[in-house]
Amino acid sequence: MRGKNSNEDIGAGGGWPTHSAQGELIDMKASTMGKGVRALGAAGLGLALAFSAGSALAQQKKTEAAKPAPKAADAAQSQSAWVKLCEKAPVIAKGKDGKEERTEKSICLTHHERLDGNTGMVLVSAAIRQVEGQDKQHLMVMVPLGMAIQPGLRAKIYEKTMWDQAQKNEKVDDSKIEAIKLNFSLCHPAGCTAELDLDKGIMDKIQAGAGMMVFAINANGQVIAFPVPLNGFSAALSGAPIDNVKYSEARKGLMQQIALRQQAAIEEYKKKQAEGGGAAAAPAQKK
Repeated sequence: MRGKNSNEDIGAGGGWPTHSAQGELIDMKASTMGKGVRALGAAGLGLALAFSAGSALAQQKKTEAAKPAPKAADAAQSQSAWVKLCEKAPVIAKGKDGKEERTEKSICLTHHERLDGNTGMVLVSAAIRQVEGQDKQHLMVMVPLGMAIQPGLRAKIYEKTMWDQAQKNEKVDDSKIEAIKLNFSLCHPAGCTAELDLDKGIMDKIQAGAGMMVFAINANGQVIAFPVPLNGFSAALSGAPIDNVKYSEARKGLMQQIALRQQAAIEEYKKKQAEGGGAAAAPAQKK
């Protein structure tokens, strides 16, 4: 079941909102493998990213359970929502003599992903891409298909008070926050990715912020808000990468958990249908 996103305060002609509320979504430290990697690495990154199953499942259980005690809540908020993975990848560039040279460089993604806990669907992902030997860093954000391409994405960095309000689905007056514009660069079956070359000013805002609210316009002209928490971002960005193999193995475990949940939901549905008998099927037959 997909979480609902904010589509409030739409201006004339599908304008961008002045405030937003967070949808009912589940945060998981994750990233996509295969085709998802191609989305995040428009420059050809082949890094196989995966899910951190332990922390993801623990966080999901906390979401589904009753509200925790204050100390437990503080501990949950201190968990990092980001993970860093690196891989050596071949890079072709022209040398001083003008000839193409093939070298290997380390490419890293410091990444966050928000998933539907029942289906595993990627609802939003964000990543900072760093390439060895390059000063520039790139912000990449992926949203589901169905968003208008021409307007691109807008992102606003919230400080703690505003982010806490958004977490509670309260209205947030972010009209004084300058929006960061990202243009779409690639679409594929899992979603569309927008990118931006980061300057120091934007990076400083991201590192100092509590959360980033990403806005897109869907095919109906409605503004959709995608929340991206920033807790743990700076530590993950400056820290050492985690083990790719262990991360990939953890992904398999998480996907198995999601598959089991889906199967359980199907079995429960069939059971209710059987208990309901003909009465439950009657409405569908009339359509």
